Amino acid sequence: MWTAALVVFLFSAPCQHVWAQEGAITPQDCSLDCIKEGGPGCEYCRITRADVKTALGFNSFKEFGSCIPWPCFELLGKKDPQICRHYVHGPNNVEVEFVNEPNSESDTIVVSWKPSHYGIAFLRGFQVSLQALGGSSFACQLFLFHRNLSLPASQSKRVYKSDPFPGLPLGSQYAVTVMALPVPEEWERFYRSRNFSSRSCAEKNGLEKCKKDWYPKHIEVQQEGTAITVTFNLAPPQLGIRSYFSLCYANSMKKYTDISPNFKKNQTHHSFQMNDLQEGTNYTCEIAADQMDAVRKTFNVQVLHFLKVSTPHSVSPSLALMLPLGLSVAVIFVVLVAALIWKTRLQMKKVYIKPDIIRQQEESGTQEGVMPLPRNRPTPPRLLICYSSCDGPAHVKAVMQLGAFIQQHMATQVCLDLWDSLSVAEEGGMAWHCRQIRESDFILVICSWGLNRRSKPSEGDEDDGADEGLHYGSNAFCSKAAVKVIGEEVGHAKARGQDLSKYMAAIFDYSDETDIPTELRLVSHYILTRDLQLLFSHLHGVALHGPGHYLKINHISEDGFTKLPSGAALQWAIYEARMEITAKRHDSVGSEGD
Repeated sequence: MWTAALVVFLFSAPCQHVWAQEGAITPQDCSLDCIKEGGPGCEYCRITRADVKTALGFNSFKEFGSCIPWPCFELLGKKDPQICRHYVHGPNNVEVEFVNEPNSESDTIVVSWKPSHYGIAFLRGFQVSLQALGGSSFACQLFLFHRNLSLPASQSKRVYKSDPFPGLPLGSQYAVTVMALPVPEEWERFYRSRNFSSRSCAEKNGLEKCKKDWYPKHIEVQQEGTAITVTFNLAPPQLGIRSYFSLCYANSMKKYTDISPNFKKNQTHHSFQMNDLQEGTNYTCEIAADQMDAVRKTFNVQVLHFLKVSTPHSVSPSLALMLPLGLSVAVIFVVLVAALIWKTRLQMKKVYIKPDIIRQQEESGTQEGVMPLPRNRPTPPRLLICYSSCDGPAHVKAVMQLGAFIQQHMATQVCLDLWDSLSVAEEGGMAWHCRQIRESDFILVICSWGLNRRSKPSEGDEDDGADEGLHYGSNAFCSKAAVKVIGEEVGHAKARGQDLSKYMAAIFDYSDETDIPTELRLVSHYILTRDLQLLFSHLHGVALHGPGHYLKINHISEDGFTKLPSGAALQWAIYEARMEITAKRHDSVGSEGD
């Protein structure tokens, strides 16, 4: 989808300068021959997949767009390798700009940056990649200078821009990376990255055009006697919202009210009454459209005491009636006073019967309080997740959803090769894993049936086999090698008496504990998603239980995590993986029986 939408924007070149800031440099259409020969009209050129096919003789992967590993050497350095052997620092001031477009369901961005003055004379171009966090969507653009161009240091103040990245779903998170070319193997800091979120529907189109984000803005509360009247504004008719609800709660009491407006009387506002509310009580109320995941508007209701004043009779009663009435009132008063005194003495007697027992009961109760997380860590812990893709795409999807849930709701920075495919392609899978093992605070190995077994080559045509081997075979090899490295480090740390808390092993509920490799039996291991709270305790160094208190985290409990969108996605991914692996094992058992 991104490739098709990107082609539309690439052929709308006259519109691109609308987004260019004054002095910003936007890409040009030019041929590879012009770039190689150093023509005057090829200062800053976009490279397309067609150019890559012309130069290399084969198409690059659609997911990578026009980007390829070592683009400077492959496209410019074959005749003159020295042109691609110099050190260039990564760019500065990477910014993301949103572009106005008619599509109300997606966003379009343009990335801008400034080149670093370190090594700018040897700068040959840029490579811009966009990666969806928590997903597999990826897009990449390649831009090159012609071979004879050598930028002076003063050009480091100029702003360069990418082509538009269209079709980004609203409310999604992305990571954009701008890499300076060439990229020698022995140097680092050749790129800059930043995370951003696409705009929400309300931010881009306005609240009145977004059914999912709409909520009542104007609420008025009036009290007439014991009845509370609430007036609020209705959603625009084009959103199709026909019913609403209100929920009030106070002192463990809840009051739910269904609201069905009469749109024939009024299409902009509606008033409804809330009855049976306790006088002298402050309620916290919410009102929202009766839709899935609707945004709720909170307001307060204070129910005041209502005093009933009786009207005196105009005719004064006679003395004959007043005397018996007065005597009756006096007798009732004396009886009430005696009863009150007797009840007070009885209560005092109960209180002083066994004060030690009452005090002991009060002191034995478990206190529920707030336990703050430690603040001595300036940044979230960095967690590397290792896994095997030999169990199939459903297992890989479950691992990816687990990483997204941990990063979003467990205050942890997750490192996953699926999210850093550009660095994996540049460094190599094994080198990337070794670097992450050194730099990460924690390492979590997702153990499965395929982690301890050799992957079988898939059958099919040559092209499909090559793609699948790149996706599964290399990952399986790197995963097994990374697990061996981790196992060796665990063994060395154990022999030296060092702390093993950096290393963890985990299985999903469709795997067995026998799937955990022998070298990882020494470290903590968890069953997911049952042990999410234990995993949180391990990552942040907090105890779930302590003297007089316990730590309760609802959104990562075994039952509560499914209430979050990412938690529900994780649960569904685990279910799909369980069904797929169960079917594979059933088929393998059947084939062995035959």
